[in-house]
Amino acid sequence: MIAAVLTAAVIARAAVGDWQLSDAAVPVAMLAVFPFFEWTVHVVVLHWRPKRLGPLTIDPLLAREHRAHHRDPRNVPLIFIPTRSLATWVLPLTVAVALLAFPRLAMGLTFLVCLAALGLLYEWTHYLIHSDYKPKTRIYRAIWRNHRNHHFKNEHYWFTVTSSGTADRVLGTCPDPAAVPASPTAKNLHAAA
Repeated sequence: MIAAVLTAAVIARAAVGDWQLSDAAVPVAMLAVFPFFEWTVHVVVLHWRPKRLGPLTIDPLLAREHRAHHRDPRNVPLIFIPTRSLATWVLPLTVAVALLAFPRLAMGLTFLVCLAALGLLYEWTHYLIHSDYKPKTRIYRAIWRNHRNHHFKNEHYWFTVTSSGTADRVLGTCPDPAAVPASPTAKNLHAAA
């Protein structure tokens, strides 16, 4: 689905034209912001602790699926953003932002192209981290190590997936792994320790 959005966005962006220098600011800004966006989604949405509101329990699908992913990090369907979430609100919201939040349609489509490309990068990187693939470069080894520490050492740290701890370093969640105790709840988020 993300690839389909990327393909449609590239075609639409090329068809609209209206190339301006301000379009170059979009990918630069997105590359700077994406690690923090990824960190925030991981901390606030994916690690959401179920909340009771009277007789109701607020426990979004993304949080439930992410808890299942921590329990079974090699289960391939759990590695990816749930299809139901992508189809019902993630992609429609993304397209709406692209079409409505920018001063020019062309700039919004540039945003959509960049976000879809970053989404595919996120999904591919996350898949490789949880597969048998062994990192061959220093940069990818750092990314791989950070995310594996999050899953197998302590779920309270190392929230970024596509960078080697950029947002984690700035936001204080990238400590020296040797100084962090192993968490008894890394595989069972929110369980009593």
